[in-house]
Amino acid sequence: MKGLGRIFSDTAQAFDNLRAQKTRTLLTALGIVFGVGSVIGMLAIGAGAREESLRFIEQLGVRNVLVESRPAASQQELQQRRRDSPGLTDRDVRILTANVEELETLSPRRALRPSRVLPKPSHEIPELYGVRPAYAIIHSLHVVEGRFFDEQDDAASRAVCVLGEAAKVSLLGYGPALGKFVKVNDNWLEVAGVLGEQLVSSGQSSGGKMQNLNNIVYIPLNTFQYRYFDASNFMKDDLDAVDLRLKPGVDSLEVAKVVTAILNSTHHNTEDFTVTIPAALLAQQQRTQTIFTYVMVAIAAISLLVGGIGIMNIVLATVLERTREIGVRRATGARRNDIVRQFLTESVLISVGGGLLGIGFGFFLAWLIARTAEWKTIVTTASVLIAFGVSMAVGVIFGIYPAMKASRINPIEALRYE
Repeated sequence: MKGLGRIFSDTAQAFDNLRAQKTRTLLTALGIVFGVGSVIGMLAIGAGAREESLRFIEQLGVRNVLVESRPAASQQELQQRRRDSPGLTDRDVRILTANVEELETLSPRRALRPSRVLPKPSHEIPELYGVRPAYAIIHSLHVVEGRFFDEQDDAASRAVCVLGEAAKVSLLGYGPALGKFVKVNDNWLEVAGVLGEQLVSSGQSSGGKMQNLNNIVYIPLNTFQYRYFDASNFMKDDLDAVDLRLKPGVDSLEVAKVVTAILNSTHHNTEDFTVTIPAALLAQQQRTQTIFTYVMVAIAAISLLVGGIGIMNIVLATVLERTREIGVRRATGARRNDIVRQFLTESVLISVGGGLLGIGFGFFLAWLIARTAEWKTIVTTASVLIAFGVSMAVGVIFGIYPAMKASRINPIEALRYE
């Protein structure tokens, strides 16, 4: 109880001393405020970016292996390729199905940029994808209205489609779309379903351009093959991609090596395809994001360091101003520990007050970044505790030296000090 009473007494005295110098105390605490706020803000940016990137990679499917064709850059390059490789074709699909034991399901994919779409889209013309029904399972597509087309639709080459969220709004507005028709080039397609919103990223691209995964019209692959012909891009392979989903517990890196070896054999080592492993992207993204977060926090922590130096500077100045007071306290029985505790409490109070204000500033900074830059930010409990804990440590560390210096002042000389 005696120790607790001493703590309350020291805190009250320190608070009175700081309140007597309001302006100086506030200016000293600003360094801690900006430091704590910056750390919280940077961690919020890192957490938001990490969640978005991880969600997108998981959307690609951590059990997936994605094979994409590489369009030739010129007709000469295409002719050179065709001497050795037919490109990505249905034959590759059959070979992969027969030889990849770990395969659960797969879907070829063909893509087309339509020249005409009705109703006239309010934004960019959606892209047309021809895929198997398994594509929805492979990429975890969530149908919010209607259904995804099935094997019977594909086998019968039915003129049905499933709209991405942005394509549906652009073509048919915000009302119900099920049962309505859209015309893509020369073919009318009945809307069988509408997908929920997907994350937008450049992870899947067409011709190197950014692609909105929500602005796509999906149709059965057989429907695509029988009703559409992409005369505008004769340098493409028969298939744009083949997406594979593996069985649970399978090492996707090893399977990707097998897939690459099979395709290298059928393509005679022609580099006309790429193999993407979302699981590997996930691990790489986690490592990159961790490094990125550390760098940002280190930069933001400089503000805390500057704030700590400011605390030490002000407390040293306070020691000089109160030298006579220190002498009086020592002469009346105060020990060195009492003097250390007095000035250390003041520095800790400055850092605690600055830390609390900094937490509020950090939340505001995260909100401001999310609002102005349209970046997702997430303020976590861990980031708040880390930033506040560091501010407390700064107050203790940078307050020790001035407090020790104050305790070493000779009482007799202090009483003579003017």
